[in-house]
Amino acid sequence: MPRTYDEECNYIERVTDVMYRIRKGFVPNMNVEGRFYVNKPLEKLIFEELKNACRSDGIGGFLPAVRQIGNVAALPAIVNASIGLPDIHSGYGFAIGNIAAFDVSDPNAIVSPGGVGFDINCGVRLIRTNLSERDVQPVKEQLAQSLFDHIPVGVGSKGIIPIGAQQFEECLEMGMDWTLREGYSWAEDKEHCEEYGRMLQADAAKVSPRAKKRGLPQVYYMYIWAIYIYIYI
Repeated sequence: MPRTYDEECNYIERVTDVMYRIRKGFVPNMNVEGRFYVNKPLEKLIFEELKNACRSDGIGGFLPAVRQIGNVAALPAIVNASIGLPDIHSGYGFAIGNIAAFDVSDPNAIVSPGGVGFDINCGVRLIRTNLSERDVQPVKEQLAQSLFDHIPVGVGSKGIIPIGAQQFEECLEMGMDWTLREGYSWAEDKEHCEEYGRMLQADAAKVSPRAKKRGLPQVYYMYIWAIYIYIYI
């Protein structure tokens, strides 16, 4: 029998002003606890989502984000905790903003496409400039427009740098070394990327022709869902 909202909340406890703990037992077979970090507005949304799910007996729509955090905590070989970051909201399997680490030495450890974005491989890149607030403030609107003009975004968009099939193969295998060779990055940029921007064991032959056909026109463009460019000064 589904639990009531109050019964669900018995498994969720506030630890600090911005952090909650989800105790084992919230969902079956949790191997570790869950945690999520929220401010007041997001806290309200998170708990309203859970309350609405309890009212509907879980019928229809996505699972509430807190239950998805609990489900991730039940995955084999997870380490420490299933964590929801301050952008947490319902997703596919993993909640969006839900992170987890797995012990690769455990024979039961998993690789989960749902944990990294099964369709777009979300990632984060920080590009440092020498710009100050004094430089940016007078031209911030022009800067925003220039970014919009030069970075294709949205469903159906195509990258601004046309490349052929052979170049795409090289891009897949060389990673950031390809962008360095083609003049699209600086050598020091590699210092701030995982694996220095290149997985040495990458083999483009492992990628299906269908996936390559879809990916080829998407080099150097931004997808539409929850992808952002921030400028910090």
